[in-house]
Amino acid sequence: MKQKLLAFVAAALIFASCSDDTKTASTTESNAASVKEEEKPKEKEWIPIDSAAGMNAMYAAGALGEEHKMLAKSNGTWAVDMTYWDGIDRPASKMTGTQVTKSILDGHFQQSTFSGDFMGMPFNGVSTVGYDNTTKEFVSTWIENMNTSMMIMRGGWDVATKTMTLTGKQKNPANGLECNLRQVYRIVDDNTETMEMYGPDPKTGKEFKMMEMKLTRKK
Repeated sequence: MKQKLLAFVAAALIFASCSDDTKTASTTESNAASVKEEEKPKEKEWIPIDSAAGMNAMYAAGALGEEHKMLAKSNGTWAVDMTYWDGIDRPASKMTGTQVTKSILDGHFQQSTFSGDFMGMPFNGVSTVGYDNTTKEFVSTWIENMNTSMMIMRGGWDVATKTMTLTGKQKNPANGLECNLRQVYRIVDDNTETMEMYGPDPKTGKEFKMMEMKLTRKK
């Protein structure tokens, strides 16, 4: 399963997303926040680690498992057909591109490179995905040539439905609010995969489907 985090549309649309109804906090609210800050629990005390235990833990954290093998099955070149919306009840727009996916760093991570055309401009992005043995979750990143922010998402895999659901946040540069994003990725068969991206509607802030993609393996 490759990194289908072609969140470039999400990143582009997010400039117009997130409700801006939140007002600047008052002085009283700021003071209350300061008090709450002081009441935060202290960090857990450090637990000493001997060299043998540390080495064993390091090996376990770096071991390749079934999750990494599953990711590798999506290595290859894929044709991407995308539909995206800039708001609830807004007309759909289309986009196509190519994605090349490969395992990197001895199979510990997977990298996908996307190239296409977005609103008449060349668009390129790079994503990574991996399974973190220490947190027992999949972690993905996305960077692109139209944004200086790095999107980071985390989540789990449902074996029964062959579905990965990842969630993350990204700040909207237009209003400074952090937006909740959700991605649902499915393996349809060996040569077909889909991805849906959900985020806030620009006017209401309610979650809606911003984008859907179909990836078809090139032979």
